[in-house]
Amino acid sequence: PAPALALSFYLQKIEDGHLNNSLGSPVQADVYFPRLIVPFCGHIKGGMRPGKKILVMGIVDLNPESFGISLTCGESEDPPADVAIELKAVFTDRQFIRNSCVAGEWGEEQSSIPYFPFIPDQPFRVEILCEHPRFRIFVDGHQLFDFYHRIETLSAIDTIKINGDLQLTKLG
Repeated sequence: PAPALALSFYLQKIEDGHLNNSLGSPVQADVYFPRLIVPFCGHIKGGMRPGKKILVMGIVDLNPESFGISLTCGESEDPPADVAIELKAVFTDRQFIRNSCVAGEWGEEQSSIPYFPFIPDQPFRVEILCEHPRFRIFVDGHQLFDFYHRIETLSAIDTIKINGDLQLTKLG
């Protein structure tokens, strides 16, 4: 079994006690500012259940190719953990692809979206709301699509993995 990866925070000391936000104005901060490192792997306490929401906030890199957010059943690499939902933003095609992998088999990929919500060098907010039959995905407060569960045991979905061309600013 692969060793459990703990939530890791990189503490960056701020010399003058404040940061500049994206508009260049100072933002008050404590002396240490935690950073969420990509690739990121974290534990979802108690797993998923209807009514539970996962929040991912970040900033797209300046010249992005893609980034991904996955909710998985554990973090095993060999055999690979089941993937309840994998969201992948692909900038070249302006696609937001979703899929799942159960018992090593990837399902049918879904890619239809009303618009592509991510902009290079801009912040975003992705919310994954778990409902009884599906996940509802919101980006910046707008519902983008639904993804119907392919894994029946929602409580087994206990890990979030994030990778690619983005900086994480908040997880909740």
